Amino acid sequence: MSEANAVAPNGVRAGDNVRRGILLSVVAVVVLGIQDAVSKILVQDYSSFQVVMIRYWAFAALSLFLALRQAPLRHALKSKVPLLQTLRGVLLMADIWLYALAIRTVPLAELQAISLVYPLLVTLLAVPLLGERVGPFRLIAVGVGFLGALVIVRPGGLPIDADVMFALGSALAYAVYITLTRKVSSQDPTATSMVYVGVVGLLLSSAVGILHWQPMDLRAWLLAIVLMVTMCTGHGLMMMALSMAPASLLQPFSYFSLPWGITLSFVVFGHLIDPISLLGAAVIVGAGLVVMARERRRSTHKPGPAEALGPRE
Repeated sequence: MSEANAVAPNGVRAGDNVRRGILLSVVAVVVLGIQDAVSKILVQDYSSFQVVMIRYWAFAALSLFLALRQAPLRHALKSKVPLLQTLRGVLLMADIWLYALAIRTVPLAELQAISLVYPLLVTLLAVPLLGERVGPFRLIAVGVGFLGALVIVRPGGLPIDADVMFALGSALAYAVYITLTRKVSSQDPTATSMVYVGVVGLLLSSAVGILHWQPMDLRAWLLAIVLMVTMCTGHGLMMMALSMAPASLLQPFSYFSLPWGITLSFVVFGHLIDPISLLGAAVIVGAGLVVMARERRRSTHKPGPAEALGPRE
């Protein structure tokens, strides 16, 4: 192995800039948190499907732009596993739809906490879908994390209604999406995965969103522009961060989305998470960090599926 490609035991390559990567990943989390706050404002007056369609226009444009820089479209569309690639696109679209439906009534802080169960779900899904082995220690950590989620939706906590179920469904859809992304990565290049996600999501979001279209006033369009800009900026920053530092080192910083979500929820919407729900959120974060630590010990050179893509969309 050449010196330029040398990889340290913690996954750091020669030429990486870990500090800058960490800084960019934290800034990305901040920007994507603002995106969520803007989405929550918009879905109070407009259909969640309309808001998602507008948001996905920006995401699809970014995905296709980055993919076309790597390969021509006709080449990128050639997949060895087209059905799995299409399913990935459907799952990511389902995740974003469900998240947008949940954000209508679920406070940002609690929604962020529930969403953070996805790395735990990926750990479980890696067994049947990837054939990976999960030891008892990680299984216990996953179980503890799910208990944290139950604390948040306990009697007297969040009302167990359709929107909370949407939040849980969103986390599950995203977990399956990440697991399948790991699976197809051994068959297709990154450009192909990005093109399928962009094209499938663009078609689905537009086909459904146009049916729920409502005329938007100037304020709504300005917010929509902010939504698209924060979407592209946040994901662009995260991609830059991943080019400078290993995903396994950056992933724990994605949990900064929780205190940032708590802050935005209070400052923008006047909602303060209650202490017991905060405890449940801390349990989820702790369990996720334990699972990540065990996965890093298991393989220092190859990131586990729970940390392959950085923070949640």
